[in-house]
Amino acid sequence: MKWKRDWELTLRLWLTGFLLLAIYLVFMAVLAMLGVSAIFIVLLAVVMAGIQFFFSDKLVLWSTGAQIVTEDEYPELYRMVSRLCREADLPMPQIAVMKSPVPNAFATGRSPRHAVVACTDSILRMLNKAELEAVLAHELSHVKNRDILTMTLASFVAMIASIVMQNFLFASLFDRDDEGVSAWIIVGLFAVVVYFVAELLIMAISRYREYAADRGSAYITRNPQALISALKKISGCIEALPTEPKAKVEGANAFFIIPALTGNRILEFVSTHPSLEKRIANLEKVEAELRGY
Repeated sequence: MKWKRDWELTLRLWLTGFLLLAIYLVFMAVLAMLGVSAIFIVLLAVVMAGIQFFFSDKLVLWSTGAQIVTEDEYPELYRMVSRLCREADLPMPQIAVMKSPVPNAFATGRSPRHAVVACTDSILRMLNKAELEAVLAHELSHVKNRDILTMTLASFVAMIASIVMQNFLFASLFDRDDEGVSAWIIVGLFAVVVYFVAELLIMAISRYREYAADRGSAYITRNPQALISALKKISGCIEALPTEPKAKVEGANAFFIIPALTGNRILEFVSTHPSLEKRIANLEKVEAELRGY
């Protein structure tokens, strides 16, 4: 089955990106009106975005403790990823394994030629072959969709707002002019609002990415039911785990196929992932499409 773009999801991504751009332009205009030089702030955000983009794979591997493995160490895993890459028309990524009782997987890297696909050792033991293939195909779909680039661009506005938030109080303390202090307070409060709105839009983009990767997995494997089964198994296992192992990997939740949440179920609009029920419904639509219904 030929890879097909989901135009509804693509439109949502572009619309959300347009809203982020609009927020950025308004924010820059307000900074200029209040006499704040935005050049340094923007340059610093560019540097931060560049580090995030070019070193994302190393940063994520370092933060999760995942280790690059060789084909001799995990021959079956390598063969599986290699076959899926041929199906998806992708170059072979590096493969990493993360020691954790939390069954999960993630992908990172700035481009298909600089990608890493990682999974925990527990997911290798828990899933059967078809389910594991579906999960790996989901991660390869993130690579094919260049999601690291998408999220780096999407987070640019939030980076700028975060820099302003962290520095407005410091700047106001050293500004002896009352009008200057007032301007910095206004800038700081506006930055808080911009950061909050930007984060909500970034989370929306992240949820759209997961839908698109689920869909991509179904096209690569031609087996949406395998991913549905895998998602149910992973979700059920994570819910049954104690808090401690989940807390250790919580920092990587945005990358995981299913987040390892430690608290009460959070509202969907502030989540990086769609609900399990909605993901299953999305996959069932793809299955009907594949069968020609």
